[in-house]
Amino acid sequence: MTLEEIRGQDGAMEASDSRVQSAGAALEELLKAARKQEYLTVGVYESAKVMNVDPDSVAFCVLATDEEYECDIALQIHFTLIQAFCFDNDINVVRVNDIDRLAALVGADSTGEPKDAHCILVTSPSANPWKDPALDKLSLFCEESRSMYEWVPTITLPER
Repeated sequence: MTLEEIRGQDGAMEASDSRVQSAGAALEELLKAARKQEYLTVGVYESAKVMNVDPDSVAFCVLATDEEYECDIALQIHFTLIQAFCFDNDINVVRVNDIDRLAALVGADSTGEPKDAHCILVTSPSANPWKDPALDKLSLFCEESRSMYEWVPTITLPER
């Protein structure tokens, strides 16, 4: 391997890291905007209901986990089913490894408890589709990831 090839690999890694960081910032923007518009569905079971009743309203899907839940077989089965549904319905889906941060972004429920942020759907009314630049950035990120055979890309949210 030549020095130029090594430098090329380093440059590709830096570009990939930059791409993932940019996607993380776009995801944070999207979730904040969707929350203001009340276009979020939060929770595995709530998301499954929306996907079953009105799949055309789903614009984007976020699956979140951390080390504590990696061995939760029921959750992994739900994730597999949700991913399959998203693929069948041309819905972009990403993973995030910081469930606490996602829970903070989507807010608390009526009792003040953090919501179950394992699955978050960004929805949009079918009659009047919602357009957001962050959603466009994330769609492009997912498309690029699929072209590199990364079917469910992992996004890192920006540090706070």
